[in-house]
Amino acid sequence: MFAQLKSFLMRGNVLDLAVGVIIGAAFGKIVTALVDSMIMPLVGGILGGIDFSTLSFQIAGISIGYGAFLQAVVDFLLVGLSLFILLRLAGQTAGAPAPTPSEALLAEIRDLLKREEKEV
Repeated sequence: MFAQLKSFLMRGNVLDLAVGVIIGAAFGKIVTALVDSMIMPLVGGILGGIDFSTLSFQIAGISIGYGAFLQAVVDFLLVGLSLFILLRLAGQTAGAPAPTPSEALLAEIRDLLKREEKEV
């Protein structure tokens, strides 16, 4: 059982996933710091000196803090935008993957069938 666990953990995609999660967590901290320290203070200043982290309202004596939620939404949007741009750039540089042998064979069959249709 230990050998199977070791085999599972050492597979390439598991290690790639682990690296991705670690890098993603670090990237999330960077974006959170950017939003909390730079973006939201700028937005608050533009809107008249509002501090989003302290925004809240009262319902039946209970304080509902929605400012932190707004900051989390901005975090999410920035992370999503950053990943979209990163993946888009990676897709442009990667190019189309080479077809597998079975895909090449299917393309050849498709081309032969098209040629036969034109002859008929």
